[in-house]
Amino acid sequence: MSATIPLLEPEFLARLQRLEIVSRKIFLGKTKGERLSKRKGQSVEFADFRNYCVGDDLRFLDWNLFARLDRLFLRIFLEEEDLHVYLLVDNSLSMGFGSPAKLHYAKQVAAALGFVALCNMDRVVVEGFNDKPAGPPALRGRRTFWRLTSFLDTLEPAGAGDFSQALKTFSMKASGKGVVVILSDFLDKGGYETGLRYLLARNMDIYVIQILAPEEVDPPMTGDLKLTDIEDGDMAEVTISAPLLKRYKETLNAFRGKLQDFCTRRGINYLFTTTQVPFDRLVLNYLRNRGLVR
Repeated sequence: MSATIPLLEPEFLARLQRLEIVSRKIFLGKTKGERLSKRKGQSVEFADFRNYCVGDDLRFLDWNLFARLDRLFLRIFLEEEDLHVYLLVDNSLSMGFGSPAKLHYAKQVAAALGFVALCNMDRVVVEGFNDKPAGPPALRGRRTFWRLTSFLDTLEPAGAGDFSQALKTFSMKASGKGVVVILSDFLDKGGYETGLRYLLARNMDIYVIQILAPEEVDPPMTGDLKLTDIEDGDMAEVTISAPLLKRYKETLNAFRGKLQDFCTRRGINYLFTTTQVPFDRLVLNYLRNRGLVR
């Protein structure tokens, strides 16, 4: 999926401009942002008055009210909020499978969500991970969208993947609060539980988007085959029969159900998709229904 083919078409970008990323949890950033928080502060958006208390900042006294009522009132304002949007794209070797590849699909979704966030002046961090996350510094403003897509264009399947280590590294260095979106097939032999627990400790809005290829959901294979794990090279000789395919599908459905249950019990938003679902429908319909965008 080369840089000559844009991840997003201009017509789709025009539709995305009307959306925004939503955080169910209200956080204050370290710097002034573009969103208004429910907490009170000393910004420019007037909120209310309250009675003056000894020790309050005299600069915020309303002298007009004092002249009229002979009582001291303090002006309070809405604090501006700095929302961080983290986009974590799994680029382990297994994400290169499928047509279109799962990684390309994930990059399109990440680009769409990143564009929405940048248009609303959110801070956007995009990272790819197999065993270690990597990406450009935090981006802000629509003019930086080219840096987001440039990074995604260079992201290729690589490495065996270490989901837990990648999320541990990310959690230790991520400084802002907000929304984190994980785009992955979650096919990691080391499991996903430990990695997701690292994110839970950061008290962010977490969205898990599991992406599989149609061939993984409904394999077209039959006969005697030698299967090789694309990430670690493990091989197995199997005879693909109807009972074996049935057992495979049951195992896959159980795996998906376990991941969904793990997420639901901990307040993590889970969404499953295959690359057959148009990515624009995923963003405009499914993620809107889940409350990530509006």
